Amino acid sequence: MKVDGQCHCGAIAYEAEVQEGSITVCHCTDCQAHSGSAFRANISAPAAGFRLVRGAPRTYVKTAASGAKRVLAFCETCGTPLYACAVEEPAAYSLRIGTLKQRQELGTPKRQIWTQRRLPWVTLPESAETFPGQP
Repeated sequence: MKVDGQCHCGAIAYEAEVQEGSITVCHCTDCQAHSGSAFRANISAPAAGFRLVRGAPRTYVKTAASGAKRVLAFCETCGTPLYACAVEEPAAYSLRIGTLKQRQELGTPKRQIWTQRRLPWVTLPESAETFPGQP
């Protein structure tokens, strides 16, 4: 499915191809802090189908407790988180659902990760596959 998204202020826009129905919700503390919310909802887009069409995001490299490094991209004007990807030659981009115009059409989350860190009041569809940590 072709999607397009942008930051809140519109300075950065992108297009991508995603697999409908492949949303992942992450409950890790990094995603909670970076999103400013209880979790982050993402959908993967293969690098071959991802293209910036306006602007250039600001990025920084986050090193996880595991030692894995990820690029986090956001708008330097409005602060909207846009995506994450590998530091070098990303195979895919983890797009932030809230930035996509087609977010209503993507279906419900298919999996939840880091559920051991899920806040007790958060409930999502029981049909989603769950993992206590990183699968």
